[in-house]
Amino acid sequence: MPKRGKKDVGVADPKQEGAEPEKKRAKKSGSKKGDQETDGPIMYNDHPEKQTSAKGKKWNLKVTSWNVDGIRAWVKKNGLEWVREESPDILCLQETKCGESALPAEVKDMPEYPNKYWACSDEKEGYSGVAMLSKKKPIKVTYGIGVEEHDKEGRVITAEFDKFFLVAAYVPNSGRGLVRLDYRQKWDVEFRAYLKSLDKKKPLILCGDLNVAHKEIDLKNPKTNKKTAGFTVEEREGFTSLLEEGFADSFRHLYPDTQYAYTFWTYMMNARGKNVGWRLDYFVLSDALLDNLCDSKIRSKVMGSDHCPITLLLAV
Repeated sequence: MPKRGKKDVGVADPKQEGAEPEKKRAKKSGSKKGDQETDGPIMYNDHPEKQTSAKGKKWNLKVTSWNVDGIRAWVKKNGLEWVREESPDILCLQETKCGESALPAEVKDMPEYPNKYWACSDEKEGYSGVAMLSKKKPIKVTYGIGVEEHDKEGRVITAEFDKFFLVAAYVPNSGRGLVRLDYRQKWDVEFRAYLKSLDKKKPLILCGDLNVAHKEIDLKNPKTNKKTAGFTVEEREGFTSLLEEGFADSFRHLYPDTQYAYTFWTYMMNARGKNVGWRLDYFVLSDALLDNLCDSKIRSKVMGSDHCPITLLLAV
């Protein structure tokens, strides 16, 4: 994700996620005519929850995804309290930044989720990392995408259930100065191939921080961020290519023209208070699951991270 201030020290760390350019530009772009709302910022209000699919079937699966920006800090910010209120059947977390041995007991011991799976970086402590917590035990769980170059950073967990695969992912960012853009493009191609291979077996749900704002509607200041990680032509085209393979952005499928719907805000310059954000977090569905889609929610008022959680309601 185009990431954050104090934590973005050290250019070699891809966790900076290209944040500094976005943060510096945000103030400038906010001063341009047309970029400010005369009556204050326009905040996103989530739509009333849709209980049924287009075919009238009520949802029976709730999945929540949240980039927690460090699971230990997130626990201290009462992130678990909201999770218990939301009560998803499956919870997927990104950027846990924590090895399994150092996970907070509050998370490891959650009785609501007896099935817990963790992936972390093999080489860097406190970097990247994803988790999946499920009430129901999956048929099978795998880690990574089968490509050694990509699998050492703890970015993907895949769980197979009776009627679908669930892929929880934290997609690598191109970094400040786009130093990892070539790597990101290679990732996009090989991750897409991985998803296609799963989709041939049964439909899938992909969720997580995908580190791309697909369209200009998906970030506050598109004009000043065209060369910022997360909004380059290459990254956006990579996401388009994924959708063209038989997948759909669930939020835009339901709400194609909804503006100001973001999931990430830098900690700097009161970006969240001004709703100067990016939509980087997604539920992407196999086209075969669109008839099962009830709703795709952005819980923008939930605090605890520089991302907000998102929730999928599906009738399976």
